[in-house]
Amino acid sequence: MSTFYITTAIDYANAPPHLGTAYEKIGADCMARYKRLTGFDTYFLMGTDEHSANVEKEALKQGKTPQDYSREMAATFKDVWQRLGISYDQFIRTEDPIHIAAVQKLFEVIYDNGYIYEGFYEGHYCESCEEFKLEKDLVDGLCPRHQTKPVWLKEKNYFFALSKFGDRLKRLIEVDNPTFVQPEIRRNEILKVVERGLEDVSVSRKGMKWGVPLPSKIAKDEVVYVWFDALINYISAIGYSDATDTFEKYWPADYHIIGKDITRFHCLIWPAMLMAADVPLPKSVWGHGFVYSRGTKMSKTIGNVLDPVELAEFFGGADVLRYLLLREIAFDRDGDFTIERALARYNAELANELGNLFSRTLSMVQRYRGGAVPAWTKEAEADFARLSDGVIDEFSDRMDGLHFDEALDAWWHLVQGANRYIEEKKPWQLSKADEAKPLDDVLRVLLEVLRISSILSVPFMPVKAVAMREQLGLPTDVAALRIDEATRPGDPEWKTVASGAVLFPRFDMPKND
Repeated sequence: MSTFYITTAIDYANAPPHLGTAYEKIGADCMARYKRLTGFDTYFLMGTDEHSANVEKEALKQGKTPQDYSREMAATFKDVWQRLGISYDQFIRTEDPIHIAAVQKLFEVIYDNGYIYEGFYEGHYCESCEEFKLEKDLVDGLCPRHQTKPVWLKEKNYFFALSKFGDRLKRLIEVDNPTFVQPEIRRNEILKVVERGLEDVSVSRKGMKWGVPLPSKIAKDEVVYVWFDALINYISAIGYSDATDTFEKYWPADYHIIGKDITRFHCLIWPAMLMAADVPLPKSVWGHGFVYSRGTKMSKTIGNVLDPVELAEFFGGADVLRYLLLREIAFDRDGDFTIERALARYNAELANELGNLFSRTLSMVQRYRGGAVPAWTKEAEADFARLSDGVIDEFSDRMDGLHFDEALDAWWHLVQGANRYIEEKKPWQLSKADEAKPLDDVLRVLLEVLRISSILSVPFMPVKAVAMREQLGLPTDVAALRIDEATRPGDPEWKTVASGAVLFPRFDMPKND
């Protein structure tokens, strides 16, 4: 069985997740569920980034040790992801012993290979980014991401010789693996950074105890810089430090899913670190866009975040929020999320188009055929082929490219076509005819559309997929489903449908005062 390894960025544990954070995890989860649906042995990694000065600062503010605070916050993150239906296989914490061992091992290998050296540095340091900033990166003297003034730091520590990897990185992105950085806009941005010239980066901090200590043979009073530490989670989680079977099975990663603001770390520093340690490179890094709230990027620093759990409860479940986020905001660009627009889309698509298709079809099967599934015939097959032509191929192609909104377009082409089919065939009139077969064919075609919809919905709305299949009288173990089942209509074992609650009740739109 082919394998697929997907990761997200691990999150600073200094505040609970917001909607922008959830967008990344939901997108990655959608991809992981899709790859399982296509039969891949899929491994999905998430986690928390705990060795941060910001985490330590927040812990002390609350009168807690960084260890206790990080443990509590990891539990908070896990709870949020569970509520949003995120199906990760492992949750890595940078306090985990397996991670600490891997960080020290990789640091030592890179040091022994001659790419880490002791030096002196001073410059602008953004405490929120936990990153040194060049003068040209500042806007009016402020960090452009956090709108705060960096502090001036001057210290002696260890450096990673990133400047030695410029040519290799350029060749990687342009020649060896043109899809290493995705989407195209991120690739072009990273190439411009390489072409301007790369500078060596600080990889240790003195006088700090909260962090992974440097290997003792190198230094005894320094910890590994938080970003160097954090990036290693992608291999520490699967056993790099002791070369486990899991590491051999899943590495290199197929996708690192990250925010566009941290592409420099993942597309330049991370591959250079792996090159320096002679470790294979990940296949692709995908830098998704930002979720905006009425034109402003959501940020804990700015204070305009939306709580994803509260939104999921508002919409009646995580599935609806998952659908709306990935439908509203293309994964390769920025997008604005508003309750008003989301509600309008929910009513138009989920309630009116998909929900109504389910209600009308099942109601007609119950009324006209007592819940029995009509036989599959050549005439039904011909009509169904016309409705579904190219849908599965288009859906799969868009999903493989992480274009979730376009994959949903393909599915919706089928749903809308089925609704038009009802109006064209007028089954309520066919029910009055002497011959039963034309109505049977129409009902069976509509049932097949619903069956396929129950499969295509799994990556986006896994709970609703179960509810759909319950009403259709089909097996409800969605983890056992495979996408190719959507290409094989006419199952003779499908005998009856059931009835159930309305899948997507309409929302009353808020009235303008």
